[in-house]
Amino acid sequence: MIIKINTKSETPIYLQLRNEVVKGIGKGEFEIGESLPTVRQMAMELGVNTMTVSKAYQLLKAEGFIETDRRKGTVVCNLRDSRRSSDGEFQEKLADELELLSAEATIRGMDQNDFIELCRKAFQGMEVAFS
Repeated sequence: MIIKINTKSETPIYLQLRNEVVKGIGKGEFEIGESLPTVRQMAMELGVNTMTVSKAYQLLKAEGFIETDRRKGTVVCNLRDSRRSSDGEFQEKLADELELLSAEATIRGMDQNDFIELCRKAFQGMEVAFS
């Protein structure tokens, strides 16, 4: 997977990296059990500080997307079979993020049908990985 980082973005690089890995998992570009590059390797590939990558990996680990295995290194977890995908905390976070996105779309003049169509297309792209 090619990870895209925008150094001119207002979004912190560690958060961009976290988001790219999550999208990669969702799209099937990172498979369950697959090893991710080491912190040093990822930092070198992206041209960023190792602490930036470490912060992204720590966040991904706290959220349950990855885990560290002494034999395999950092590997992608299977959240689909866990209770985390349906727990109240995740549902609340998702609702908050969708509310914010809906507000921004409304402010910028997007109508509900166009917004829902974008959501459908984005979700459809993720379904391929877990079919």
